[in-house]
Amino acid sequence: MKLSVITACALATVIFPSFKNSKACEYAGSNIGYIQTQTEKAIATEDINMSKYFAYKALNAIVKSKSQLEDCGCEHATDLILDSSQNLKNATKASTVQSARILLKRALDNALGSLEALEQHDSHNSRYGNDILAMNTKSSIAQKNSYKIMDNKTLENKIDVSLARFKESLDKVVSSVECKEALAFTQNIYNISEQQLLKPNLSEGKKYYNLKTKEIAAKALERLQDCQK
Repeated sequence: MKLSVITACALATVIFPSFKNSKACEYAGSNIGYIQTQTEKAIATEDINMSKYFAYKALNAIVKSKSQLEDCGCEHATDLILDSSQNLKNATKASTVQSARILLKRALDNALGSLEALEQHDSHNSRYGNDILAMNTKSSIAQKNSYKIMDNKTLENKIDVSLARFKESLDKVVSSVECKEALAFTQNIYNISEQQLLKPNLSEGKKYYNLKTKEIAAKALERLQDCQK
């Protein structure tokens, strides 16, 4: 869900530069780095209870980061971390490690997207020292205050790559988790995407992301039709 963060956050930086905002963004970035670490631990564990434990730690950090994100002023970073929060909450309700991991991986993508948004917003280079972030951040940030608007095709390609991993994980749930549980899980993903698409003023990136997620879930539901009998 790394959406069109570059232009909006860049403009905010140019128009409203301040030391306070810069420090708030730095603190928020540090907190999101912690959220990333805890989410990665939740993904790595084979114990569902430990997975939920680390997810709750990440959620707690998001709550504590709220004021810093507000002071930072990067709306897209805030939106993405809220998406991460929702996915983490859903992961804590999962009954299997496999189903939890799908949501946790989406939460991780959201967190990394939020870090990227802050990076663009504050125009610092590799401040977080994170190899994954460095790979996901556009090379144009190497030149301070130099930004390139992401065209729709590039944005869709980035979303497609992210959703390819999601589809692979969902396929594993469909094939390995008890049928009715897999059905309920997949139906929930379908419903959430459908509800998101009903929201007004969605960015083109979010529309595409939720539309494709809905399509993937719909195909998975077709494979689970026998569970409904």
